[in-house]
Amino acid sequence: MLKKLQSNKTIRITTTVIVIVFALIGFVLTTSFFAIKLHLFNDPGAVDYNDRYFSKNAEKDYELLQQDTSLAEVTKIAKFYHKLKLLNEYYPQNATLIHNAFMQHHHIGTAEKMFDAVNIRLQDNTDFQHKINKLSQIFDEQIKIDSVMPNIFEWMNIEEWQNFKISVIKDIPLIDSAAKLTNVEPRLIVSVLLGEQMRLFNSKREVYKKVISPLKILSVESKFSLGVTGIKEETAIKVEKFLKDSLSPYYLGYNYRDLLNFNSTDTKERFNRLVDYRNHYYSYLYAALILRQVREQWLKAGFDISDRPEILATLYNVGFEYSKPGPTPRVGGSRITINDRSYTFGALAYEFYYSGEMLKEFPFKTKYWGN
Repeated sequence: MLKKLQSNKTIRITTTVIVIVFALIGFVLTTSFFAIKLHLFNDPGAVDYNDRYFSKNAEKDYELLQQDTSLAEVTKIAKFYHKLKLLNEYYPQNATLIHNAFMQHHHIGTAEKMFDAVNIRLQDNTDFQHKINKLSQIFDEQIKIDSVMPNIFEWMNIEEWQNFKISVIKDIPLIDSAAKLTNVEPRLIVSVLLGEQMRLFNSKREVYKKVISPLKILSVESKFSLGVTGIKEETAIKVEKFLKDSLSPYYLGYNYRDLLNFNSTDTKERFNRLVDYRNHYYSYLYAALILRQVREQWLKAGFDISDRPEILATLYNVGFEYSKPGPTPRVGGSRITINDRSYTFGALAYEFYYSGEMLKEFPFKTKYWGN
């Protein structure tokens, strides 16, 4: 009887415990349910200390930083690199990571976002922020100046230069053909063409206004000099002679001997080649050969002027008789007046060659002269 009572007591206690446990679980679950519904457990979080900087960055229009290769775009990239250089003084690893990313995607807007993310951590660095602000002031002032200033090469701001570019683009296939045959850089050929054309544009104003400017064509000479590159007939004869004279310091080699062979014995064939209004190929070919022959003369004398467009243009202009190799070549040639300002033939060629103008049409060649 006693054992039966103890057994029943154990059952009641166990049952009571189980009921209490389930009751507690139910209470917790029910409480949690209503707490969630009433958002009692929501963590309100905290406003980040740098929230104002995140907001400021979000307001920036980074897409405006990715436009084209205009001067404004170049200025933005230059400013970015200055900022990156400054960051490198403090945190070189972060500067390297940003630079590597920019080199991968070439998107200045994304690169600026990466920089701004780092800059948030540097807001309390007064020295860094002072330098960044000073840098921004410098570039903002420069952008304002650049927006109103013309090209530093004054002659590139005039109508004649714009017409020249349009005209030359039409002749790109002919220039490239002459360049390929002679191993002379196309940009160098255009450098000497420029001097001759700018001289004619300004000396023959009536012809320029009535014909050349409206039609956007190059001026072809037919009297003292010939063609668009102003080749004198006696100079053309020398070029032809030097191609076949293996004893001449201007001799280029067997592969060039037949470049200017005539199809007949008619002495007018040379003249007709050079003054052809529709096809300027021979004007470019003779010009390229003069440049190549003069360079060859100086090279054989122990003086390499291959990378001196201003010297090559000067010698092209003054003629073979004045081409005397030496250690101190001088820039000069005929004087060309453009908008009441005087330039020498060699200097004008030099300014164009290194101006960056028409670089898409006539890029710098790392290998030419047959190298």
